[in-house]
Amino acid sequence: MLRELRTFLAVVRHGTFSAAGSAVGLTQSAVSAQIRNLEADIGEPLFERTGRAVRLNAAGRRLLPQANEMLALAERIRHSGTDGLTGEWHLGAIASLQSGALPEVLQALTREAPGVMTRVVPGVSLALLDQVDKGDLDMALIVRPPFALPGDLYSRVIAREPFVLIAPPDVEGGTVESLLESHPLVLYDRGSFGGRQVVRFLERQRLRPAIRLELDEIDAIARMVECGLGVALIPLTGLWRRQQPLPVRVISLGEQTFNRELILVSRLSPAQSPLVALIEAALKETRATSASDESMK
Repeated sequence: MLRELRTFLAVVRHGTFSAAGSAVGLTQSAVSAQIRNLEADIGEPLFERTGRAVRLNAAGRRLLPQANEMLALAERIRHSGTDGLTGEWHLGAIASLQSGALPEVLQALTREAPGVMTRVVPGVSLALLDQVDKGDLDMALIVRPPFALPGDLYSRVIAREPFVLIAPPDVEGGTVESLLESHPLVLYDRGSFGGRQVVRFLERQRLRPAIRLELDEIDAIARMVECGLGVALIPLTGLWRRQQPLPVRVISLGEQTFNRELILVSRLSPAQSPLVALIEAALKETRATSASDESMK
């Protein structure tokens, strides 16, 4: 029944069988079949149907909190064992976090819970969020999306990263505006949440730079800029920042600075899962250490 309950919640969130199917990786007919099975088990219809759209009826509204509770309980059971800190779990993480804070976080996890085996799943934020929502991932570290998260997911902001303009090391002088107007742009992928922030910034500033390249990997973007292929607007993060001297010139956006927020998102809260609590604590410690290191530079 757990599979049917997950599909039921997807239909509630998305409003149609077709949209719910797209969210959980099922065809519309498969969603319909699972809802029929669930309604047969419950003994009554759960939705009112108006054309393609559906909405909960009284029975569906009664089931909704129980469905959330049952799925949360299933997650707690899956993480049970020695205080929930044994076995295998799946953690999604965007590339910049895999090469940034994640190694220190997993070091802390290994120290506190040596019986846990972590499978790190790479991906872009939207895909990782969808996998958490479907139950394929236990947790993900992603860029906060520009829309509201599903109400049954736990999330916590773990970092705020300011965007900066980076230029080849031999490019001197110039304002942010003049550099963007006089050099090609290596664009942060518009399909990513961070890339959409860059596009909105350019629109607000009424800037239309010539785009030479477009890609998603922040360290790759920095490398392209280092090689003289253009300038770029990226969050102040990545392995390139650890190089001395810096491989690129960094220019602050001043009063126009905007940030991307990184979040932890999970089906369980720290109160429900010792593992989530441990990861959240390790992220806080890593962030505090990083801030201390920055202040000493």
